[in-house]
Amino acid sequence: MRIDGHQHFWTLQRDDYTWLTPDLKALYRDFLPDDLQPLLIQANVDHTVLVQAAATTDETRYLLEIAKRQPIVAGVVGWVDMNSPEGAINTLDEFTCHSKFVGIRPMIQEINDPAWINQPKLGAVLNALIERDLCFDALVRSAHLPYLLKCLTRHPDLRAVVDHGAKPNVANGEWQPWADSIAAIASQTSAYCKVSGLITEVSDMQTYDDIMPYLNHLLDIFGPERLIWGSDWPVLNLAGDYKSWHDAAVNRLVVLSEADQNRIFGSNAIEFYGLKK
Repeated sequence: MRIDGHQHFWTLQRDDYTWLTPDLKALYRDFLPDDLQPLLIQANVDHTVLVQAAATTDETRYLLEIAKRQPIVAGVVGWVDMNSPEGAINTLDEFTCHSKFVGIRPMIQEINDPAWINQPKLGAVLNALIERDLCFDALVRSAHLPYLLKCLTRHPDLRAVVDHGAKPNVANGEWQPWADSIAAIASQTSAYCKVSGLITEVSDMQTYDDIMPYLNHLLDIFGPERLIWGSDWPVLNLAGDYKSWHDAAVNRLVVLSEADQNRIFGSNAIEFYGLKK
């Protein structure tokens, strides 16, 4: 079974996507299941993990309603207000009534304080995720990785995944501190990592070839056992398209055994998120 471990839907009239502005022309329209379905068929992808794109609980409810109606959606990663721990935990209990709810993603990259995740009050929410067997998507950049490492070390039973390889600044040629910081996450925690979102970090003059050293590094440090392929569609459309990114990843990873390819393109997402096969 092939799984896209990271994609989004949105409807502009909801007006809770503060980052989504008209200047992002490739993204500034509705993106819904009927737009994605033909792309999945073309890439031979069976199901997806639908991830929040707005820091509101109402958007998560909206995504869960889509998931109820859409067999292609195997799981939903939502959002809760972790800054209000009691309310966040109550909301988790509401969301876990939905069979396809698998975890949360705070939009850490948008928070000014890179050490935000280490606030003591957030520990109650992280513990609630562990108790409910839910997952934690870490939307971070290089600057956040040392703080994320402390958090994951403090909560070793938290099922965590680093989104988009922690978004190295490929356009500016960033290698350090990203390479060592993400390697520390790989070696000192049980976190997974998503091979997604890298192409949107390139410059206009760069191509998929320019992200391959970063993909190679992630493969070296996490191994095929802890990598999850994702499209990051439709954000992907800023720099590529679904089929070309899928093909680029397949062509790079074809040297792996069939079992390892199946892990990265499907079974790792099933195992990590506890998706129903």
